[in-house]
Amino acid sequence: MTVTSDLAPRRLRDIFGTFASGLTVVTGSTPDGPAGFTCQSFAALSLDPPLVTFSPSRTSTTWPVLRKAGSFTINILPAEHRHLAGQFARSGADKFAGVEHSSSPLGNPVLDNALAWIDCDLHAEYDGGDHTIVVAAVRHLHARQDAEPLLFFRGAYAGLEPLGHLLEAAR
Repeated sequence: MTVTSDLAPRRLRDIFGTFASGLTVVTGSTPDGPAGFTCQSFAALSLDPPLVTFSPSRTSTTWPVLRKAGSFTINILPAEHRHLAGQFARSGADKFAGVEHSSSPLGNPVLDNALAWIDCDLHAEYDGGDHTIVVAAVRHLHARQDAEPLLFFRGAYAGLEPLGHLLEAAR
């Protein structure tokens, strides 16, 4: 085994990319209409009190708008919403063009057929280098049971593979 201390950004991205994660779109209502951005770095933080965390890039132009709104919804994307992950990752575009959505109890956009959604209020923010670490207080939530998650692995979209063949191979 060759061990390296190469901490170049490309090397870090490659190594960190071996951790498969889900994809979310963080949305909110603003005076200028709905706003949102794709966010890969999302996690549950605490059950008591119910808190989640995500980390937008410091270069994000959407996060400051949602921060000012004070509440937002984290939409967990199902595999069928792969196109939305790309659409909400683009800067300068109308991210909600052609996107069906309804309002959450806090008045934020909930993407139609999201795998799950979590309505939140901003709880705290912390410096995270080239990202901001956001801690959000969970207020409302809902999940579907009939869809698979959209995953991100090694820089590409991925899905779940049925486990049946793996269980058979292990026997």
